[in-house]
Amino acid sequence: MKTVITGLLIPFVGTAAGAACVFFLKNELKTGIQRALTGFAAGVMVAASIWSLIVPAIEQSADKERFAFLPAFIGFWAGILFLLLLDHVIPHLHRSIDQAEGPKSNLTRTAMLVLAVTLHNIPEGMAVGVVYAGFFNGSGSITAGAALALALGIAIQNFPEGAIISMPLFAEGKSKPKSFWLGVLSGAVEPVFGGLTVLLAALVVPAMPYLLSFAAGAMLYVVVEELIPEMSAGEHSNIGVVSFAVGFSLMMALDVALG
Repeated sequence: MKTVITGLLIPFVGTAAGAACVFFLKNELKTGIQRALTGFAAGVMVAASIWSLIVPAIEQSADKERFAFLPAFIGFWAGILFLLLLDHVIPHLHRSIDQAEGPKSNLTRTAMLVLAVTLHNIPEGMAVGVVYAGFFNGSGSITAGAALALALGIAIQNFPEGAIISMPLFAEGKSKPKSFWLGVLSGAVEPVFGGLTVLLAALVVPAMPYLLSFAAGAMLYVVVEELIPEMSAGEHSNIGVVSFAVGFSLMMALDVALG
C-alpha cells in the first residue's frame, strides 16, 4: 500500500515543483516556451494513454478473443463523454483563449484559470490510480515498473503545467506565494481522484479494462481539446510539434524500460 500512496503523490509533486518556478523566474513564460512545454505534455499524455492504459486494457480482455477490444472501446468513449460533460458544466478558462467556456459565471478570471487546470488534472490522477490499482490487485499486464513509469511521466508533464499556471497569475498581479499555492491547488485533485479510483478498482476488479480505457479517453480528450490547439496557436511554429515528439518518445521509453 505504501508503494501505491507514493505513486499517487509523485504527479502532485511534479505540479508543485513546476508551480515553484514562480519564485525563481522574474517574468511570465514566453509564448515559445509555453508552446514547447504544452507540446511536451501532450506527447507524454498520448504515449501514456496508449502504452500504459489502452494496451493493458486490451490485454486484460484477451479471453474475449475477437471482442477483446470491446471493454477498451466502451471505456474509451465513456472517458471522452465524461470530460465533454465536465467541460460544459464547469465554468473555466482556456489558457490560450481569453474567454470563459461553459455557462455564465461570476467567477474571476484567476478562479476560472485554476478550474481549467484542475479539471484537466482529474483524468491524470485517475490514470495513475487505476494503473496502481491493477498492480496492487495482481494484474499480470501491469507491473510495478509500468505503474512507476506512468507516475513519473505524468509528474514530468505536470512540471511545466504547474509553471504555466503560476507564472501568468504572478504576471497578472498575484503575489508569488499566492500564485504558487494556486498552482499547487490545481494539482491536488490528482492524488484525490487517484485514491478514489484505486478504491473503486479494488471493489470492482472485473471493471479494470473499462477503468484503464476510461482514463485514456479522458486524457486524450484533454490533449485534443486543449493542449494541441494551445501549442499551435498564433504564428506558425514547429516547436510544439517537436516538443510533442520529445514527450511522446520519452514516455514510450520510460514505459518500455521500466515496464
